[in-house]
Amino acid sequence: MNPNPPAGSTLDRLSETPYAGLGPEVVLDALEAVGLRGDGRLIQLNSYENRVFQVFLEDGRVVVTKFYRPGRWSDAQILEEHAFAAELVASEIPVTAAWSMALDDASRHAERVTLSGPTLARLDTPLGAYRFSVSQRLAGRAPELEDAGTLEWIGRFIGRIHAIGALKPFEYRQTLDPKTFGTDNRDWLLSQDLIPPDAEPAWRQTTEDALVAVAEAFERSPAPRPLRLHGDCHLGNVLWGADGPHFVDLDDAVMGPATQDLWMLLSGDRAAMTRQLAAVLDGYESFMDFDWRELRLIEPLRTLRMIHHSAWIARRWNDPAFPVAFPWFDSPSYWAEQTSRLREQIKAMAEPPLGGR
Repeated sequence: MNPNPPAGSTLDRLSETPYAGLGPEVVLDALEAVGLRGDGRLIQLNSYENRVFQVFLEDGRVVVTKFYRPGRWSDAQILEEHAFAAELVASEIPVTAAWSMALDDASRHAERVTLSGPTLARLDTPLGAYRFSVSQRLAGRAPELEDAGTLEWIGRFIGRIHAIGALKPFEYRQTLDPKTFGTDNRDWLLSQDLIPPDAEPAWRQTTEDALVAVAEAFERSPAPRPLRLHGDCHLGNVLWGADGPHFVDLDDAVMGPATQDLWMLLSGDRAAMTRQLAAVLDGYESFMDFDWRELRLIEPLRTLRMIHHSAWIARRWNDPAFPVAFPWFDSPSYWAEQTSRLREQIKAMAEPPLGGR
């Protein structure tokens, strides 16, 4: 497979190449304009969606600055995420929150930067505009999920996050449901004519069958109470330090069922996931009631994430990082594997939910 499709191909037309002009000097110029002068050292951190840098400042501090993918979120959606994080921090919940910024009129780069809100700035360059935020650098390691005490501790903090998340809804951010993450993504992928012809019929039919099972699971469940969620609570977004867990990267914060922030912490066979889930919920219910009937949504939510992930890659294919990271994406084997995994999900959705309630 050619990871760089020829000009004019379907994948080539899906999006314009972002971040083309976002080099180290541009990053340092942006920070200088808001009064944060780097000493010249910066490290690009792992992130496919945005561009994230750890920057060392002249005053000895180390910050993380995030440059948001153009066209993904509106200013209002980003600022709503920032406000949610600030609410959590005000309740002493360990999440990363964007700092308030002010323009430094003395900076020679100040005329290139404007503020879209207290925590969101915009840098204009000849190659495009980049919105960015700045936050504290947090260090930590991956949590030990084999330890029940660690899982219970994480569960307590997720319960606290959800207790704040239940106080009011998001106004601008997405809602996670079978349509937004399932049928909308399926329909968009099919409309792009990007799935190899020999793989498309099986993927189409299996995806349809999987989405029917997802819809039935949501219909059988009492309407889950939608909460403001972290939205992407996998192990890469939980850092463990001496004082316990810290939650990072609320970029995918959504309205949705509480189970969405729990199931990605589970791994292994059914018995292992049952033990892990019990520990997480022991901690969770110390701060937030959980409707155990929502557990039947674990496998449907996993199914929606799989379909959403394929559409996510496709929409970003012209970002040079994506063909490098996912070189098999437009091959028949990728779509055949997705078909096989979705068939497994159909079987998993037919099984009794974890937890035995």
